[in-house]
Amino acid sequence: QVQLVESGGGLVQPGESLTLSCEASGFTFSDFKMGWYRQAPGKEREFVAGIFPDLTTYYAPSVKDRFTISRQDDNKTVRLQMNSLKSEDTAVYYCTAFRGSVDYWGQGTRVTVAS
Repeated sequence: QVQLVESGGGLVQPGESLTLSCEASGFTFSDFKMGWYRQAPGKEREFVAGIFPDLTTYYAPSVKDRFTISRQDDNKTVRLQMNSLKSEDTAVYYCTAFRGSVDYWGQGTRVTVAS
């Protein structure tokens, strides 16, 4: 059974940091491209960051230089370090796994940035 379980969301103030974690199970983690998407209230789901099995990373322009994605294949975990958070980063963040036509999604963790 495939599972992606996100954790680490919460309420923070603008300028603060937060780290999201995603624990995967039920598939060959090291073969998959991992990523984070987010959906803000009233908006479409959007790409945030991704990391290939070879550790190549890529980011949405809105988070580049503030967010860092990493993966640990040994314990099947992907993390998203978020610094200098802004109110516009408020969203539900989803962990994703992609390989070819196969994709898996977590249930999401909510991040709220407000003073």
